[in-house]
Amino acid sequence: MPRTRFVTLTEAAALIPDGATVAVNSSSGLLCPDGLLRAVGERFAQHGHPQNLTTIHPIAAGDMYGIDGIDHIARPGLLARVIAGSLPSGPSSMESPAIWRMIYENEVEAYNIPSGLIFHQLREAAARRPGVLTQLGMDTYLDPRRQGGRMNERTREDIVQLVEFDGQEWLYLRALHPDAALIRATTADEAGNLTFEREGAFLGAYDVALAAHNNGGVVIAQVERRVAAGTLPAQSVRVPSVLVDAVVVVPDSMQTTQTDYDPAISGEVRVPSETFELAEWGLQKVIARRAALELRDGEAVNLGFGISALVPRVLLEEGLDGAVTWVIEQGAVGGMPLGGFQFGCAANTQAIMPSPDQFSYFQGGGFDRCFLSFMQIDREGNINVSRLAARPHVTAGVGGFVDITANARNIVISGTYTAGARLDVVAGRLHIEREGRVRKFVNEVEHVTFSGRRARQTGQNVVVVTERCVFRLDTDGWTVIEIAPGASLEEDVLAQCEFPLAVASDLREMEPRLFQPERMGLQLQASITRE
Repeated sequence: MPRTRFVTLTEAAALIPDGATVAVNSSSGLLCPDGLLRAVGERFAQHGHPQNLTTIHPIAAGDMYGIDGIDHIARPGLLARVIAGSLPSGPSSMESPAIWRMIYENEVEAYNIPSGLIFHQLREAAARRPGVLTQLGMDTYLDPRRQGGRMNERTREDIVQLVEFDGQEWLYLRALHPDAALIRATTADEAGNLTFEREGAFLGAYDVALAAHNNGGVVIAQVERRVAAGTLPAQSVRVPSVLVDAVVVVPDSMQTTQTDYDPAISGEVRVPSETFELAEWGLQKVIARRAALELRDGEAVNLGFGISALVPRVLLEEGLDGAVTWVIEQGAVGGMPLGGFQFGCAANTQAIMPSPDQFSYFQGGGFDRCFLSFMQIDREGNINVSRLAARPHVTAGVGGFVDITANARNIVISGTYTAGARLDVVAGRLHIEREGRVRKFVNEVEHVTFSGRRARQTGQNVVVVTERCVFRLDTDGWTVIEIAPGASLEEDVLAQCEFPLAVASDLREMEPRLFQPERMGLQLQASITRE
């Protein structure tokens, strides 16, 4: 007799007891078990249970575009604590998600832990090991000598400890033991085996389920369809029936944010490269073009959300699609990463890996280069991508930034120099019509997501690309190495920075071809042999 039961959403929600710790496998709208989360919220509204849940989200659940995710349960009395790598975010024109309002109004305890570390904390729980010993996040907001991952004043418990082991300092994060796991897949057979053939990623579905199961918890899966036992190919099963307690069938679940279903995302078909949209002409494209000049032929390159996500489209336009292999934290290897809030998915991939494995690859520095974005940079070389108190919902939190950058050898950070500036390119020259209202190069960042001090100590190669200049992180701090044609070094760069900048003795002008709408004729340099 199968151990897995097929239940209704109402019955599934009733399986979660008061005070439970619930792990959720999701990435924004990708693989979000939205029906299950909605059912939990509705049960609380009707019956007052379950109460005082702790939820664990390695990557965000929900997207502000119709998949509410964690917002279904972001209610005082229902949600007591959240441990998340990231949380839903969106444009500043949108209303702030309920979870962010709870965090900033001190209505819930909240921790922001790097996504990869959360996955590995769950793996440690599954294997009955005590926790994760790591140097990732040292001297960042995760370090207990700073915030220890805490997101508000209500949050007081130290869940990250500084310890000494084998003559070195380490951060210790205890294993996370869920009482329940909420996951999503495409298909369940009658025995409860799960496959993901219409999904753009697996994320950590197996790891989340295993952590709950091995700790005596309940595993609940939301799927689109049910098939007869024995009809799923064994090699396609990603979560076996022995881990699954209950299955809910919710037809017509969205594949990812703003996408009902695209077989190219799930690797079921390959599409011609000319079907991908090119980056629109503008200053974001200028920045992405300059970032692309840092690439080397044949590299494996991590790609983050924001302007950096335009770099693959630059290569596509230049006839260089496939010259580098893109690797994304949600698991995609190769292909064309998608932009906007579909980010995290890719079409025409070579492979789709489980996120925990992809994060191990990143944490060990196995890739060649990463392209990421920034919100603030300070005089020490610190970078903030994880917190802006004045605009909480426009940032998703740390995500995989710490996992990716801690041991990366080459880091390219892209973004505009100030926030809110009115800029244009006129006859191949930068024209600043109105300066930005908010400076992004500040004396001290709000949140240290990347430690400039450790980067300088370990010799990481860090380059920052903006529309008006390019910086390099040197031993003594930031050095301006290039300036845009039409930009004034004194007025547009030095005067708009809150701290003194060094200027390279061989300061160069950014290449004029970056500022022309025509193709650049980009050619990548040969890759550098890894030591």
